[in-house]
Parts: sequence; C-alpha cells; structure tokens
Amino acid sequence: MSITTDHSQATADTAHSHGKKYNGTTVPNKSRADRLLSFDADAFGTPTGREEAWRFSPMRDIAALLQDEATGEHLDPTYSELPHGVTITNIDTDAFRQRAVRAPGDRASAVAASRAGGAMVLAVAPGTIVADPVRVTVTGTGQSARQAISLEVGAGAEATVIIERKGSAVVGEFVSVDVGDNASLNLVLIQDWDIDTIHVGEVVAKLSRDARLRQSVVTLGGKVVRLNTSVALAGEGASVDLYGLYFADAGQHQEHQLFVDHAAPNCRSRVTYKGALAGATARTVWIGDVLIRAAAEGTDTYELNRNLVLTDGARADSVPNLEIETGEIAGAGHASATGRFDEEQMFYLRSRGITEDAARKLVVRGFFADLVRQIGVPEVEDGLMRAIEQELEQIADEEA
Repeated sequence: MSITTDHSQATADTAHSHGKKYNGTTVPNKSRADRLLSFDADAFGTPTGREEAWRFSPMRDIAALLQDEATGEHLDPTYSELPHGVTITNIDTDAFRQRAVRAPGDRASAVAASRAGGAMVLAVAPGTIVADPVRVTVTGTGQSARQAISLEVGAGAEATVIIERKGSAVVGEFVSVDVGDNASLNLVLIQDWDIDTIHVGEVVAKLSRDARLRQSVVTLGGKVVRLNTSVALAGEGASVDLYGLYFADAGQHQEHQLFVDHAAPNCRSRVTYKGALAGATARTVWIGDVLIRAAAEGTDTYELNRNLVLTDGARADSVPNLEIETGEIAGAGHASATGRFDEEQMFYLRSRGITEDAARKLVVRGFFADLVRQIGVPEVEDGLMRAIEQELEQIADEEA
C-alpha cells in the first residue's frame, strides 16, 4: 500500500511554530521564516513536544541537550592532511557568533553554540580549487558534548568536505556554512553513530551570488538523530541540491527537517530525500519547507521525499510545505510517498527464480542507487552501498 502526494504547482502551505504572544494569547506564526532565531537559549524557552517544530521528536531522549549547562566534554575532530588554501583553526564563542551566517533556530542549537567552548573553522581561501575531498572525523567515546563548526568557502573557490560522525555520544551541534560569490561546496555529512547515540544538530547555510551547494546527508546509526538544515539563497543565481539517505532499524528515530529560503531572484533548489525502515519501532520523520519570497522572481524549486517500509510496525512521517509570495516563478512543487515494495516488482523477480530475500535486496538497491550516485565521491558511494547491504543482511538474519 502506498500513500502519495504530488503537486506540480502548489499553493501556499504554511508551517507554524509555537507563535508569538499578544496580551497573553499565543498567535501562530504565519510563515516558517517567522520562527525565532537567537544565540540565547532562554529566548526559546524549553519545548514540551507540543510545538510544531518538536511535535515528532522524542523529547524524553533529547532532554539533556535542551539544558543550558556546560558539560566540560568535547568531541575533538581529526582531519586529513590539508591541501594548499585550506585551513582549520579554532575560535572562541564570541568570534563564532560574529562569523556564523545566522543565529540558531531552536533551543538545542542555541545551547550547542554557546556551550561548545568555541568553534572549529574550516576555511577555503578565495579562488582555491581543491581536487581531493577534505575529510573530518568526529568520534564519540561516551561523552555528553556540544559542538560548533564553521565552514567558509571564499569567492570562486571549489571544495568537497566530508564530515563523518561515529562512536558513542550525546551531542548537540550547530554548523554554519558560508559559500561566497561563484563558489562551490560539496558537503557530505555522514551519521554512522553507535546505536546508543543521541545527536541533535542544525546546519545553516548562506549562498551568495551564483554560489553552488550540494549537501548529502547520510544517516544510518544512532538511537536518535534529529538534523535541521536551513539554506538561504541570498544572492541572485545561487543554486542548491540537498540530498538525504536514511535507514532506520528497530529502536531508531531519525528526523530530518529542511528549510530552503529563496530570498533572491533567479535561484534554483532541489531537495531529494529517501529512507528505508525495518523493525516494529523504527521511526523516521521528514519535514521539507520551501519559502519563495516576494523578491525571489524566477525561482525554480522542487522537493521530493520517498520512504520504503520493509517490515510491519515501522512508521514514516513526511510533511512537505511550500510558501509562495510571488507569482513570477519558473516552477515550484513537491512530492511525497510512503509505501511497501511494489508487489508487481516482487512478483516479476520471484517468477524468474529469485528468492524473496534476494528480490528485496535488489529493490532496495535500486531504490537508493540514483541518490547514492549524486554524492559525487566514489569511495563514499561505494562504502554507502556496502552499508546498505549490511543493513539488509541484518534484516534477513532477524527474520530467519
């Protein structure tokens, strides 16, 4: 059974936050863009789970990351040898606030930004063309930590940055991404945590004139992973591709929220997220918000989410939203679908002597294959397909 929505030219569909108070009455915000932004955690209050931004989240599991307290623990990233024109430095909290492209959009991110003890800055000098990927590895060893990262790509520069997270931790994170004029960044974020990890993070990006960002989010591990990505297309001609792949097993909650803010004319955005779920308590959430502001004439945008449920009891929530403030656009739409295997596909494969287990693997590989090829880093693509194979082997073992 499949549930699908598809809108080639959608009208306004707002996503409300907890709202603003007038004379003691809470009035819902009219737009996703109206949500509070602040480095002050207290400005947000403590969410209860009834707020729009938190209503899908397991609040009990992430409660520790909402407490505005210093932990004294850190996740020390390691990185590959840096090529010419790429630097990694550390700055204090005040400097990070000045350099971040915008303030955090929720309490967990505000806590992370203020309690991380500073930030790691990875900068690519203007005009630098980096041939090989820059790899950063963050490894948890059981600590509760807060982390802040700033990625800065100068005008005319091109680079691929891979940030891989693994090990065990309870971590809150805030990441700022600044892509300069006519610059290009391929950013790959891999969440391959141990099964007990709690990870709540926010990535905020600003694209200047003719800037290009391709971001791939891969979420496989962790007990709870909740990642927000916000991209502001602030300069004319900017372009963003947001790809996401997630695979949730029993006991895992994986949540991805996205906000694409078309603030300048003649910009392009594409959002493509795909997920698979296996296990009675597997849970995924995808929320995709796109705003086309009045000044953003000539916008071309589309967002897509697909979910494949492999076993009974797994649950996938998919919520696409589109706000349009101008009629002068090139195109705008979204699509969402959640369902099981295509029975006709399964019948076709079984009728040719392929076992049910092998047929399922073929279908899942095909489901993810096109998306994996978009990452643009062959060794990551190969490793990801192997990881998907391992997930499928685990399902087969549990059913045996």
